[in-house]
Amino acid sequence: MAVPVIAIDGPTASGKGAIAHRVADALGWHYLDSGAIYRITALCAMREGIAADDAPGLAALAARLRPRFLAEQVFLGDEDVSLAIRAEAVGSMASRIAVHPALRQALLQRQRDFRQAPGLVADGRDMGSVVFADAPLKIFLTASAEIRAQRRYKQLIEKGFSANLPGLLADLKARDARDADRAAAPLKPAEDALLVDSSALTIDEVVQTVLWAWQQRMT
Repeated sequence: MAVPVIAIDGPTASGKGAIAHRVADALGWHYLDSGAIYRITALCAMREGIAADDAPGLAALAARLRPRFLAEQVFLGDEDVSLAIRAEAVGSMASRIAVHPALRQALLQRQRDFRQAPGLVADGRDMGSVVFADAPLKIFLTASAEIRAQRRYKQLIEKGFSANLPGLLADLKARDARDADRAAAPLKPAEDALLVDSSALTIDEVVQTVLWAWQQRMT
């Protein structure tokens, strides 16, 4: 039997990372932050001067990167890039480069390699629709653009980054449009996904919703 996967997809700042991490902890499973892989690629592309429209260069870069994930820390070699990949400029670059099919293909197997016993909780934008299409539970987590912009603003301020709420909202809406309109793995719920709107829910309430849904799948 295949190792079970709970796939949690959703747009930027929908809270999918925090939810997926807590669900994985509750179940004692592994956790994959697929967005971090794209952000690492974006960070290295910016450092090496690889343009966002250079699909072959980006795919080659992704193929040679060897990031390491330790708890909530992300390393490239000996460098802890956990904070660097969360900068807004890096997130924006990640959204722009994610439209390239060649890059997505280069990163596909790397993401699937995280599927290890006893199970995996994976968050991203195409976990349920593409990467783990056979996942027994797929969640599509969303919230209003305004709520998500406020969450991202608070998150950035708490981490010491400067932020502008109107600018964040505009950028978030642009990312949403770019993610939904791309030809390769557009952002959309898988046909069998459970839709969860977290606009008026706490993190604990969403976690309990996901765990309840998993229990229902197992009965």
